Amino acid sequence: MSLNLEQKKAVVAEVSAAIKGAQAAVIAEYRGLTVAQMTALRAQARAAGVYIRVVKNSLVRRVVEGSSFACLDDHLKGPLTFAASTDPVAVAKVLSEFARANDKLIIKVGAMNGALMTGEQLQALALLPSREVLLATLMRTMQAPAARFVQTLNEVPARFVRTLAAIRDKAQA
Repeated sequence: MSLNLEQKKAVVAEVSAAIKGAQAAVIAEYRGLTVAQMTALRAQARAAGVYIRVVKNSLVRRVVEGSSFACLDDHLKGPLTFAASTDPVAVAKVLSEFARANDKLIIKVGAMNGALMTGEQLQALALLPSREVLLATLMRTMQAPAARFVQTLNEVPARFVRTLAAIRDKAQA
């Protein structure tokens, strides 16, 4: 079913708005996937905060033109789905996990900060922990010295109290 000019403009505007703050975008070939499988992929993407859409390649060319994802232009051939997210790990993780379970989804290329990423690089990116896990690890690392310092300061009065309790117990015995 062909789109008229106004519908095409609306699709380009929607996808442009979705990738405006995105840090990474990935294109994957979905040839052979059923509607149920595509619906499952969309649900996983939505849960992870990833924008995913099947868009005509000519419209994607208009969207990425002049953006940091312009390097994807040469790879827009065949039936492709376009995914983007503000969290580069999330978009790579969602598509990689789905591709592992469904061999019909083939991750072609991605782009991050204006650089083209191959499928292997996207697989490596997908193995990284999520943004929340990385932030939690950073906070734990930053908090560790302060926690050890407080623990050391608490040890002095605690040792004193234990010594007084031992003297009291000895005096009572």
